Amino acid sequence: MLAAQGISLAGNAITMIVVPIYVLQETRSVLATGVAGVFVTVPVILGGALGGVLVDRLGFRTSAIIADIASGLTVLLIPILATTVGLPFWALLSLVFFSGLLDTPGTTAKSALLPDLAEGALLRLARANGAQSAISRSATMIGASVAALSLVWLGALNSLLLDAATFAASALVLWICLPRSKRVASAQPTRPSELKPGYWQDFSVGARFLVASPLLRGIVLLVVVTNCIDSAGLIVLFPVYARTVTPDGALLAGMVAFFAGGALTGSSLFGWFGHQLPRRGTLVLSFLLAGAPPYLAMAAGVDAPVLLAVFALAGLAAGSINPLLSTILYERVPREMRARVLGGMTTGVAVGMPIGSLLGGVLVSQTGLVPTLIATGVAYAAITLTPLIGRSWVDLEARNLSDELLPTVSTTMPNT
Repeated sequence: MLAAQGISLAGNAITMIVVPIYVLQETRSVLATGVAGVFVTVPVILGGALGGVLVDRLGFRTSAIIADIASGLTVLLIPILATTVGLPFWALLSLVFFSGLLDTPGTTAKSALLPDLAEGALLRLARANGAQSAISRSATMIGASVAALSLVWLGALNSLLLDAATFAASALVLWICLPRSKRVASAQPTRPSELKPGYWQDFSVGARFLVASPLLRGIVLLVVVTNCIDSAGLIVLFPVYARTVTPDGALLAGMVAFFAGGALTGSSLFGWFGHQLPRRGTLVLSFLLAGAPPYLAMAAGVDAPVLLAVFALAGLAAGSINPLLSTILYERVPREMRARVLGGMTTGVAVGMPIGSLLGGVLVSQTGLVPTLIATGVAYAAITLTPLIGRSWVDLEARNLSDELLPTVSTTMPNT
């Protein structure tokens, strides 16, 4: 499952880089490129919200395979149409949109499979989540590198053939290697009265579960705000700063690479001993070190080697965040609604990203880069300290069952 997920995510990274480049080459329009970027990201929001119910109904394994095949065929149509009958801009946007819309439930299905497979392998859930996070970060780095090389050697259209091939390979690995046991293959509840509820009833049940849990609400709100800031940093603040330091902005590649390398190391380390760490303290410290220091270091104008070291340490701290939060979610969400809750959370935390990039541009243009960096760093630090207050966050430690291989997922909401 991890191999299939890594292959698929590497292909996604190729598409995210290649599609805007192809649009810019064909239209010579920055606005059109921005519109294409919207059509790449918006399906993540819709697919996460609406696709989770379908995944719970079809089963995790089946949904993951179908999603990979459907997404691969959609991506494959882009170069086929472009080289045969032609590919109008609206058709390209439609294919990009549907590819992302179909792929997001597949990603949710793979994530929902993880607790069952970890249990079957007698593997600690924290270690499995650490491995999944490391694979995800590695795949993004590899996919971006492959995209850069393929754009030079193959061109934009032929590069999309690689993405289609990754979806096919992912589906094949899932079909051959994943066990076909009833527990892995099907997510359906067993009680006859629950076999065929309506789609929107299923959707509302998952949404109510998410809203009713104070801890899950707190996690979503925290990640929404930090994603807003991260989006502003990656899309606006980091590139603007890099251009002020180096004329060609080459420093940006180093900043991203050092952060990604640190995050990969952090994810791997969490997989080994993360289950032994106190959850609340680890979450706060990881967010605090991963968020504010890069912004404050840029505002202070430190030398490039020092700045890259700060980014590497920030990435090292960030590597623990995703596997830790995933472990908490898997413990608290009932299996029969796992996909719809995970999909709903994906939608919730992604909604703020376009807002963050917009606010980042407005603040830089109105107040200047350095004041914006200082304000962003201070705000990030303040926000990441919120888990230290409030009774709902105490429940982080309530299920830290480090002596067990895998906690049994409860079928009722925890009392918080």
